[in-house]
Amino acid sequence: MVKQKYLDKAEVLIEALPYIQRFNRKVVVVKYGGSAMVDEELKKNVIKDVVLLKLVGFKPIIVHGGGKEISRWVGKVGMEPRFYNGLRITDENTMEVAEMVLGKVNKELVTMVQSLGIGAVGISGKDGGLLEVKKKYSDGQDIGFVGEITKVNPKVLQDLLEKDFLPIVFPVGMDVDFRTYNINADDAACAIAEAMHAEKLAFLTDIEGVYRDYNDPDSLISELRVQEAEELITSGHVGGGMIPKLQNCIDAIDKGVNRVHILDGRIPHSLLLEIFTNKGIGTAILREDGEKYYHES
Repeated sequence: MVKQKYLDKAEVLIEALPYIQRFNRKVVVVKYGGSAMVDEELKKNVIKDVVLLKLVGFKPIIVHGGGKEISRWVGKVGMEPRFYNGLRITDENTMEVAEMVLGKVNKELVTMVQSLGIGAVGISGKDGGLLEVKKKYSDGQDIGFVGEITKVNPKVLQDLLEKDFLPIVFPVGMDVDFRTYNINADDAACAIAEAMHAEKLAFLTDIEGVYRDYNDPDSLISELRVQEAEELITSGHVGGGMIPKLQNCIDAIDKGVNRVHILDGRIPHSLLLEIFTNKGIGTAILREDGEKYYHES
């Protein structure tokens, strides 16, 4: 029995080998959010996963949000969190709280990475002019200091990767007049992945992946091409919350990202399982000419 256990471990390592070879020295952007940011044990697992990616030769970049933590602190200081079309209405006071909270979360993640022996640097989209934005409106509604990315200057990230640091980015940027704006973390991750010509972009979410029928948990799709993803959106077979995420995936691939993964961050080590195993556990979206890794036997 003990012998079989060790053989099984060896099989896992052998299965991972071609993926380690394939993605060696390639940029991988991980958008970190949802429950995996709130549960301390899940948080540690995610950071361990990203550190392992770095140690086996990948070039990971973490982009994180902090919506639940922002709402908690907005409430703590006596303000009411307000949303419109799922976007946080961000007045000047809320923007101040959001930037402080995101900075706090960012340095906690830096500390966790450093504790595992890897050099990490936490930055915002303001640092090095990484993310330039303009004011974002939702259906013509003014939602305050919420930014839409207009330009990405990836030099600061390229320099950090070249010096062997793991960059950890929180989504705050500036406009041309140097005003500060909050940015949707999914949008920031996509823009950064595009600008860095990332091989992979992985979204850690609170769902297992994309379902062919969102009422049927057994209809999880392991891999789909861009056209199939577009058809799922237009057919109405995906839930409302998945539509902007799928659209972000499609846009990222259209702009040069090779492969996008949607993963359940509530599952321990979901990032490793998706990247290093033949079938994976989430949904991978790939270009029309992209090679499918997984084939049903």
